[in-house]
Amino acid sequence: MALKGINAYKKGNIKQEIANADPHKITLMLMQGVLDRLAYAKGNMERKDYAAKADNLSRVTSILVSLRDSLDMKAGGEISDNLFSLYDYMLQRVTDANVQNSLKIMDEVINLMLPIKTAWAQIPEAAKQEAYVLQRQNQQAIV
Repeated sequence: MALKGINAYKKGNIKQEIANADPHKITLMLMQGVLDRLAYAKGNMERKDYAAKADNLSRVTSILVSLRDSLDMKAGGEISDNLFSLYDYMLQRVTDANVQNSLKIMDEVINLMLPIKTAWAQIPEAAKQEAYVLQRQNQQAIV
């Protein structure tokens, strides 16, 4: 019973964080979500809880699709192209991990996502602010 109460607050905190987050923070939260869900899926697999494993890997897939589809291909150039391909590859590997019940494949995806998330987290505040200004200017130019 107490665990349900704690989880209710945790969900509320996540919703609050998302409501107050900038795009950089939301992307960081999504990347962390991939890593968390892969870790959960690995535990599920080790416990032979295949339904929970499939649920967690399904969530990983949804998050990866969101990350891939939110890339600005025009503005991001080669970096966006590379990330798009990498997210596509990770999606295929998550499917492989689910079908093959492979911890090794899940570790591969974790090892691909971790450096991306780490690099994203290290973007300086000044660079984020400059990107937001450029994004606003581009949106105003379109309107």
